[in-house]
Amino acid sequence: MRAFILLYLSCLLVPMASLAESATKHYDIVIYGATSAGVVAAHTAAKMGKTVVLIATDTHIGGLSSGGLGQTDIGNKFVIGGLSREFYKRLGAIYGEAETWQFEPSAASKVFDDYIKEANVPIIMNKRIQSVDKENTTIKSVTLVNTLGSSLKKQEITGEIFLDCSYEGDLLAIAGISYTVGREDNSKYNETYSGFHLPVYRKTSGYHQFPDNVSPYKIPADTTSGFLWGISDKQFVENGTGDKGVQAYNFRICLTDSVENMIPITKPKNYDAKKYELLIRLFQAQPNDRKISSYFIWTKMPGRKTDVNNRGAFSTDMIGENHNWPEASFAERKKIFEKHLEYTKGLLYFYVSDDRVPAELRDFVSKWGYPKDEYVDNNNFTPQLYIREGRRMVGEYVMTEDNVTGKQVVSDPIGMAAYNMDSHNVNRLVVNGMVKNEGNVEIGGFKPYPVSYKSITPKRSECTNLLVPVSLSSSHIAFGSIRMEPVFMLLGESAAIAAVQAIDEKTTVQKIDYPTLEKSLLENGQILKYQKPE
Repeated sequence: MRAFILLYLSCLLVPMASLAESATKHYDIVIYGATSAGVVAAHTAAKMGKTVVLIATDTHIGGLSSGGLGQTDIGNKFVIGGLSREFYKRLGAIYGEAETWQFEPSAASKVFDDYIKEANVPIIMNKRIQSVDKENTTIKSVTLVNTLGSSLKKQEITGEIFLDCSYEGDLLAIAGISYTVGREDNSKYNETYSGFHLPVYRKTSGYHQFPDNVSPYKIPADTTSGFLWGISDKQFVENGTGDKGVQAYNFRICLTDSVENMIPITKPKNYDAKKYELLIRLFQAQPNDRKISSYFIWTKMPGRKTDVNNRGAFSTDMIGENHNWPEASFAERKKIFEKHLEYTKGLLYFYVSDDRVPAELRDFVSKWGYPKDEYVDNNNFTPQLYIREGRRMVGEYVMTEDNVTGKQVVSDPIGMAAYNMDSHNVNRLVVNGMVKNEGNVEIGGFKPYPVSYKSITPKRSECTNLLVPVSLSSSHIAFGSIRMEPVFMLLGESAAIAAVQAIDEKTTVQKIDYPTLEKSLLENGQILKYQKPE
């Protein structure tokens, strides 16, 4: 099966990547960002008879869903409908199951490529938006240039409706739409968990937290010796205080224990063992904890592979190194990406090579390596950094903690979300002479809840032909619940259906008839109201 997938991809990607450039092209719907939401939106709009183009900033299609996140964060799969649910059924067919929520990256890539091929969606790759031509509140065109490199050969794309499906919200920012980055003060939307967040720390490690008395200093008893790598000089502030901090990014790592399919973990470029000194101190602080599950979420995938994710006080999250990403240039993002790549590959190498790593952990990680049959055009490692949060639009309606907990219920749903309020750590700092992580929030216990159509529409005074299903209008803590890949896909589909309706009704995205939209969404299998399964 893996050989079939690779052959399929090699045949399909060449014509997509070589899509011819021209001075100006016009499409009914222009979609920026080849994330899972972008692919689903493009497929949907094309199948509804509109001309569509999908613009990708690189050659990777499908975002995190084909970038290593094989252990799907579902929340409640009974509220996942439409093409999003079909995606997991198509994955199931690859493995001979009715549906599956655990899969290899190459399998997800095949499904996304099928969506593109079936709808004959053209893709423009390795391009970013340099500028937006806007007339009053209407985007008329976008000008594209190479994502990176010296060539500034320009390509203009005109359209009727535009969708920003990027994780960062780049199109909405260039178009002059209001947005925010970071964490709102709790007082802004009368929330509990949105700002700076450091719960009362425990004697033991807790979840994603250092135990007490782990020294942050290079020489433990010497406060003048400087901080160990990865510790910020940010000062402790009152819980709930807003700031520009962004929850940590990482890679969802695909490894294999198949010797025949394995590329060994070796020393990466710019390797620096000093980056992992805090991990050694963590080992020393919890000498009886030698379970791999205390340091990684090491989830088994089909094909003898993994989806490795962050867990514990020191893991795959590169805390504090991503704060500039949302508003950074692509050149700056490349540097941040490389830092994350060096850190992550270095972390794995540290586990397999450093004698200070407990033998149980070193032996476990040493049995794994990079799979030969994944990411074959990217040195067998995912090209997709986990952008857990970028810009967030401030639109017609802002989803907040009250929506997540059910205190407020929107009247114009376009899909359901169901995951915990989940924000990863934002800072690693010093509290009372000890190293502590700050920002982790995991609050659950609520039912699935609807997402408002108005939360994907800009303020009508700013733009009337743009929809934003990924960097949608939401507070930080509400976004931490909404930001799951199945939800992004269903919001992408709903946005495409709304875009088609706006074109057909010859009106703005804010003025479309919601009952008509609701009917179309239900006809396409979207779930707009939670009903507890019997």
